Amino acid sequence: MAATHLAWLRNDLRLADNPALSAAVSGGSVAIALYIHEETDDVRPPGGAARWWLHQSLVALETALAARGIALIVDRGDPAEVLPRLVAEHQVASVYWNRRYAPGERAVDSAIKTQLRADGVTVESFAANLLIEPWEITTGTGKPYSVFTPFWKSLRPIPMASPLPAPAAGPARAVQPVDGDYRQPHWAGKLAPHWRIGEAAAQAALASFLEDRVADYAEERDFPSRSVTSRLSPHLRFGEISPRQIWQAASLAAQMHPGIAPAVDKFLSELAWRDFSYHQLYHRADIAQEPMQAKYSALDWRDAPQDLAAWQAGRTGLPIIDAGMRELWETGSMHNRVRMLVASLLSKNLLIDWRLGEQWFWDCLVDADVASNPASWQWVAGCGLDAAPYFRIFNPVTQGKRFDPDGHYVRRWVPELARLPDAEIHSPWEAPPAIVAAAGVRLGRDYPRPIVDLKTSRERALAAAAAL
Repeated sequence: MAATHLAWLRNDLRLADNPALSAAVSGGSVAIALYIHEETDDVRPPGGAARWWLHQSLVALETALAARGIALIVDRGDPAEVLPRLVAEHQVASVYWNRRYAPGERAVDSAIKTQLRADGVTVESFAANLLIEPWEITTGTGKPYSVFTPFWKSLRPIPMASPLPAPAAGPARAVQPVDGDYRQPHWAGKLAPHWRIGEAAAQAALASFLEDRVADYAEERDFPSRSVTSRLSPHLRFGEISPRQIWQAASLAAQMHPGIAPAVDKFLSELAWRDFSYHQLYHRADIAQEPMQAKYSALDWRDAPQDLAAWQAGRTGLPIIDAGMRELWETGSMHNRVRMLVASLLSKNLLIDWRLGEQWFWDCLVDADVASNPASWQWVAGCGLDAAPYFRIFNPVTQGKRFDPDGHYVRRWVPELARLPDAEIHSPWEAPPAIVAAAGVRLGRDYPRPIVDLKTSRERALAAAAAL
């Protein structure tokens, strides 16, 4: 009788370039794929938008696995209890998984590995979800990197392993419905028109980006109304595509079309920024809770629930901020430049704890990633390692005029301002009253006045940071 091998899938919901899945199906053995909705305090549960995406991704994965004769089991509970139970039920000889890197995740995986091996089960883990393992790249003194530029310079020339093919097809199986009721938020259905989900969709998104948009990426990526970004981040978050697959495809595109090589290199550096976030996650305490610069633990944050609620709802009275927050709520995503602006306003102008913003993003983003989300928030708040200096406080008016000069982005997401002229749309409270009235806008009624003065709040944030 052929041995049964189990691949425990987590943030790697794909067939190709999946070492754990490939190991489970090798040698003509019986292979089972498992996903566990983990219910343990050690692993951060996904937010609402991510749970919605996760369900669609599991449905797509189950169909793809069934076509290759591989069963997908979806369970829930503490993996320290679920895995041994399933190993016994299915007489599993070997368990494989691809590594993850948050402190609690590593603790869970280590304990399970020890437990299963004590029971005589073979357990092996693989590198699959990063360009390089966090312990495989260090500074000249053997320490973890704390600045991105030297990290990137060290990573860039390292040869990347070739992605693995998808496992060979076996006799097809019947598709088993995936439970769609697992903590699905009632509001998440509105996200559906904005996304295609699953491994095939991820590959299509990559191909579309490299064929149609990457040439303009370096120069236009900061303009939120221009569709030049890859939109791959949620696919990466759930492992529907691997960073090695992206690296290989982008590098090949640059070889075939040398003219786009600089833009591809910029794109790859952003992929490396994701690795850098995981580098920080792996080597330090929980970065979703602990500032990476310890002095920021003493910062005197404001308790301002009304300001926080206005920020969450896109009702701050600052058009590009409100556009970003409404885009987030409607689509589960937000343009990267605007993410920096809304995070700066919350953590600096409003002086509200960055962790409250990180938690809101965690619940609303389809790409809410255990490393990138908190690392990016700490970068903007100034408490991260390679962080924006505390005195860098983005002005949403000047940023709006620079990166949304024709107001297209604001008009899309803040339609009550649509009739304002380009010159006035990013600061309607400063526009002549006659122009505001002609645009059909009643400030304080149709659209709020700013909840914070940008100049005085900037001075307050600088003083708070200087006091540290």
